[in-house]
Amino acid sequence: MSDLDLGVIGNCAVAALVDRDARVVWYCLPRFDGDPVFHALLGAPKDAPDDGVFAIELEDHVHSEQHYIENTAVLVTELHGRQGSLRITDFAPRFVWRDRLFYPQALVRRLTPISGSPRIKIRLRPRFEYGSVAPARTYGSHHIRYVGPQTTMRLTTDATIDFIRDETFFNLSAPLDLFLGPDETLQLGVKETADRLEERTLVYWRTWTHRLATPFEWQDAVIRAAITLKLCTYEPTGAIVAALTTSIPESPGTQRNWDYRFCWLRDAYFVVRALNRLAAVRKMENYFRWLMNIVASLHENDIQPVYGIGLENKLIEREIPDLPGYRGMGPVRVGNQAYEHLQYDNYGNVILGVAQMFLDRRLLSPPNRADFQHLEALGRRALKFYDQPDAGMWEYRTRASVHTTSSLMCWAAADRLARIALHIGETQRASEWRASADRIREVILERSWSKKRQAFVDSFEGEYLDAGVLLMTEVDFIDPRDPRMVSTVKQLEKVLGRGPHMMRYEAADDFGAPGTAFNTCSFWRIDALARMGRVEEAREYFSELLKLRNRLGMMSEDVDTKSGEMWGNYPQTYSLVGIVNCAVRLSRPWEAII
Repeated sequence: MSDLDLGVIGNCAVAALVDRDARVVWYCLPRFDGDPVFHALLGAPKDAPDDGVFAIELEDHVHSEQHYIENTAVLVTELHGRQGSLRITDFAPRFVWRDRLFYPQALVRRLTPISGSPRIKIRLRPRFEYGSVAPARTYGSHHIRYVGPQTTMRLTTDATIDFIRDETFFNLSAPLDLFLGPDETLQLGVKETADRLEERTLVYWRTWTHRLATPFEWQDAVIRAAITLKLCTYEPTGAIVAALTTSIPESPGTQRNWDYRFCWLRDAYFVVRALNRLAAVRKMENYFRWLMNIVASLHENDIQPVYGIGLENKLIEREIPDLPGYRGMGPVRVGNQAYEHLQYDNYGNVILGVAQMFLDRRLLSPPNRADFQHLEALGRRALKFYDQPDAGMWEYRTRASVHTTSSLMCWAAADRLARIALHIGETQRASEWRASADRIREVILERSWSKKRQAFVDSFEGEYLDAGVLLMTEVDFIDPRDPRMVSTVKQLEKVLGRGPHMMRYEAADDFGAPGTAFNTCSFWRIDALARMGRVEEAREYFSELLKLRNRLGMMSEDVDTKSGEMWGNYPQTYSLVGIVNCAVRLSRPWEAII
């Protein structure tokens, strides 16, 4: 049985998930949204139940230990058995080489005996086309090629090829290296290659982490969240995926199985904002480049809520018959129908995601007035649609309403455009956008407030509670101590609160009432409480949520409020953003300590 106690290794081009026993159970090529050549996380075809994995198996295995090398994305697993123990060091190379970033589609696995006489078996069984095609294999003296319809992988190693081919147990009497990458010959020996790649990759991550402006408290949690958020960014284009997986159910047996390996404008805004708070502004610049390509292609079309990481605008959703799904809970879905939705909050998400670009003096590639004019075109769409029905941020598939959160983000679009215009000296435009923002704000305050519920509700003239309205304080729409907001938070806690957790919404959706808590909503609540002055409660809830992380500091999308078990796609950027934002909000200042 699989679970989500998984390590993440990657280099901002590819990423792999490694379980506690050092099995690579998820790895897609040629990029995050590609073919999962290792797919054991979602099972395997009936005729090949042991395929889709890259495993290092220890004979007489007793237990394992796992950790990251501090401040890096290099993962270390120790397997302990009755006869001996070994260490497996896993990473994807990433570093600056010849004045540019080097991030190949490759994984490096380094095996080192640490005690006794460990006997191991290397089980390398990729498959292609979502598990439907077994590779052809060819062999050399120090390599094995795995040939698929569109991809060929090459394992280069100083291990005995016969032992890997036949999956034979053998004595690990000396260190071994495994380089799994493109079908290319290494220029140096595999050990020398692995030595250099590991050294430079460690330097890269330690240097990147060194630049982070971390809060005093919860530094380990923040650093691990920040590194993982970076691993969910796709360097070649600047896109940011919501998660690295597809089809991990939001709760057991519900068919709430979605493909999250794409760039949601909403999620990306929150990631950029969180990394900005840690002074990792380069991600904002890369994302701006990706986003402005989207904006330039719109013309008069509505903006989509989600795009492919290579700017693809069609993410046709289909089901995969050959994989049974996480714990057998299919279906496995590829693509996401949400690209067809109307979700008007995204006009605000785009502008919020790049607003800092116009004000930050540190940037290497600052935006210009033409970029501002492109954003104004989006702002005019927000003015047109702020009071129109859409699918909303929760992506309802069968009904539409005038969702409060969508209108809220349309207000944010106008508000931020007013701020940007004022900053760049467009005073007339600033006045016009400010007037538009004020008009939308009055409509929202009037039509989303329910006297019956004494709260801001999910939609205009609506009756149901929705944790999304907590974003009113996040985007500075309303004073968090305003009596209406205070009352809203109390009502949300009463109806949607589950201890430190927060459910998404009160009304049933297309699949019934949600059965798990959405981690992001729980973090939104903590942020709102802190802004309202309920700091000690916020700190207590935050401490409880941090206990839900797995051993390596990761979180998925959802959690069972009774058992604490993680559900939903993994690692979830929304959840990791919550860790960063709440730690920054709640931490005691450095000055108070030193």
